[in-house]
Amino acid sequence: MFFENIKLALSSMFANKMRTFLSLLGIVIGVGSVVAILNLGESASASISDSMQVGGIDMVNVMPIGSNRETAILDEEFSQNFVKNVEGISVVLPTVSSSATVRYGQEIMTSSITGVTSDYFEENNLELLDGRFFSAEDNITRRQVVVLGHDIAEDLFPTGGAVGNYISIFRNQAKKYLVVGVLDEKDTTIGSSYNNVLFIPYNTYDQRFRSVSQVSSYIIKVSEGYNSIDVSNKVEDYLDTVVGSSNYTVYSPAQIVEMAGEVTTIFTSFLAAIAAISLVVGGIGIMNIMLVSVIERTREIGIRKALGATPKTIRGQFLVEAITLTLFGGIIGIIFGGFVSYVIVNAAGWALTFSWTAVVLALGFSTLVGVFFGWYPAMKASKLDPIAALSYE
Repeated sequence: MFFENIKLALSSMFANKMRTFLSLLGIVIGVGSVVAILNLGESASASISDSMQVGGIDMVNVMPIGSNRETAILDEEFSQNFVKNVEGISVVLPTVSSSATVRYGQEIMTSSITGVTSDYFEENNLELLDGRFFSAEDNITRRQVVVLGHDIAEDLFPTGGAVGNYISIFRNQAKKYLVVGVLDEKDTTIGSSYNNVLFIPYNTYDQRFRSVSQVSSYIIKVSEGYNSIDVSNKVEDYLDTVVGSSNYTVYSPAQIVEMAGEVTTIFTSFLAAIAAISLVVGGIGIMNIMLVSVIERTREIGIRKALGATPKTIRGQFLVEAITLTLFGGIIGIIFGGFVSYVIVNAAGWALTFSWTAVVLALGFSTLVGVFFGWYPAMKASKLDPIAALSYE
């Protein structure tokens, strides 16, 4: 009987194609909007997460605030204290930085100069376009060598060939540094920019460029198997006891990703709820077409009742018909929403993340709409008097 009702519903739909199309339009638009919005929300979250991977999702940055008695202990040697006192840390990279004027030939510019240890490049997954990274020996012997960020190299050496040449870096006086490497271009994210930076050995920075009293930042790499946010919280707890909460700031790409995900989820849910209103409008259209169908098929209902059909059977027939209509519209809406989200994410340069949750919600909600708005017409049909129905013109 159930499958027979579905056949009757489909035959009724295809017998009145234009009316069916118009009645389903609200369902299609509503489901399509919900699916598209949820797909776009998940795609945006995934895009943010992928973008933040560039800055190192397993990294935690600690930056001293100001320079005072409390923060004076935050120097290069303090790096080991993190490893000893905070669980879940594999490497701590101290960095120091400031701006300076840089010159090669007639090209002069102001750039950020950053002093780092030799393992900085590997731990940050940086790749070379040309040359080499400086070594641990370069750092120990305080050699005046430099690795150029991609954009800096293009500005100073527009025709290429930076490696092997000397550039001048001005502090109190100009000092020549040998270019040993050029970084490959890397996307910039919040908290990390490598293309417009010159890197020199940490000890060279301290002894030959600018004396260091405290680091500019610590880049802390989280051990495999540990949660970056949990480690970040532990770092904060430790620093609170050592220098006080007002003397440092902690930045973690993982926290930004989590926060962005929460904001995106709330915003997406809000928009999806608004879009779902059109499903209600579509449900009213379904109720309207079902009421018309009951009137048109009054004699059919009377004949079926005269042949022994119970009110429950008649009610089931029209209820299944309403649910079939809304599910059919829901399936079309899912296809429509998937197509719209595909077009938008491609235009935005994201990768499409299809939300199966949206599919389940769309089909479930379509079924509920069919039940809710099909119930009254079905009840009306089931309560028709067979004699009155048979004599209906």
